[in-house]
Amino acid sequence: MKVAAIQMVSSADVQANVAQAGKLLQEAARAGSELVVLPEYFCLMGHNDSDKLALAEPLGHGPLQQFLADAARDLGLWLVGGTIPLAGSDPAHVCNSSLVFAPDGARVARYDKMHLFRFDNGVEHYDESCVLQAGQQPVYFDLDSCDGQRWRIGLSVCYDLRFAELYRAYASAGAHLLLVPSAFTYTTGQDHWEVLLRARAIENLAYVLAAAQGGVHDNQRRTWGHAMAIDPWGRVQAQRDQGAGVVLAELDFAQLQACRTRLPALQHRLL
Repeated sequence: MKVAAIQMVSSADVQANVAQAGKLLQEAARAGSELVVLPEYFCLMGHNDSDKLALAEPLGHGPLQQFLADAARDLGLWLVGGTIPLAGSDPAHVCNSSLVFAPDGARVARYDKMHLFRFDNGVEHYDESCVLQAGQQPVYFDLDSCDGQRWRIGLSVCYDLRFAELYRAYASAGAHLLLVPSAFTYTTGQDHWEVLLRARAIENLAYVLAAAQGGVHDNQRRTWGHAMAIDPWGRVQAQRDQGAGVVLAELDFAQLQACRTRLPALQHRLL
């Protein structure tokens, strides 16, 4: 199955971001991708965290969800819409939601980011809990690909990557592919991003596909980028360092099964 991870440098201009996402999705479709993943906050990297509150949409309605549904249908793709802000139970907070659309434009899954990022090194300070409402449960979906295989795909977002138990839950549910749309900071990304992604692939003997934000944004935040695809043996198949673009990879179900056969670590778990 051919897949694509999109990398962007989203701005404070929602319409410009959506237009750029559309062009990158078209590029991925022309390359033959069946599944495409947009990055976290593809629609907005605002000047303030609270800017996303004004974009909040109710589930099932709104221009961002319509864009994703239309793109999936028009391009014939399975599309994971990075994340968009969805209205939650508290009007002062939004859910950072990753929505999955099938090639007919139907929404087939919703995952709300469970782990909320907090970081303070004396220079940079982030606390997502100020505006985000945490999700409560893992979510996966099944994709019947053109290669005749049924892929089980686990959803996650950015900071979730540091919590191995989430991905182990997906492995226990039979996941073959783990998705990680992200907007990792440059500071943390340069030391941890690839290490964590490869670890999640190795320990779960699963493919990992990570879309990313990669560059300097209008709010002067710098994101690490390095959108990449990783095979079940932990090898990086493809990546893009910085800037907007498309990272393409081929996922081989037989290779995944071979890895799990020669090293049956998933069968050896005790806890």
